[in-house]
Amino acid sequence: MGALAHWPRRTQQDATMKTLAYTHEPTELARPLAAEDLRCGNFIAVLEEIFEYPSYLWCADPHVLPPREPVCVRWRSPDAGRPLKIKAICLPYVLVKMPHGAHKSLDVRQCRLVRLSDRYAKKAWKNLTKVH
Repeated sequence: MGALAHWPRRTQQDATMKTLAYTHEPTELARPLAAEDLRCGNFIAVLEEIFEYPSYLWCADPHVLPPREPVCVRWRSPDAGRPLKIKAICLPYVLVKMPHGAHKSLDVRQCRLVRLSDRYAKKAWKNLTKVH
């Protein structure tokens, strides 16, 4: 015990961990958007993509799924969180600009969109523009 005798002993009070959270920026949430809430100039992101398949391709019982009713499958977008800037709207289509400068058209019936906070969108846009 010789060398260890000099170490301070832990008391019950010392056993509890004390942590301090250092946050300089508040946490923000992306907010789901309805098609009628879209505005030119807003920063949005695709949260989910919706794919429809004919039920006869789904190998299901025809009594459970009628043959004319599509099977909807939701996927997390591989580009989730990537800011897109709305350039034009003609529902159900939305023309968006990507950070690297290309444009694409989204069909709001086939994706679930969220509005990004300005702070996050501008920072992500700036950093993703440098990458491409």
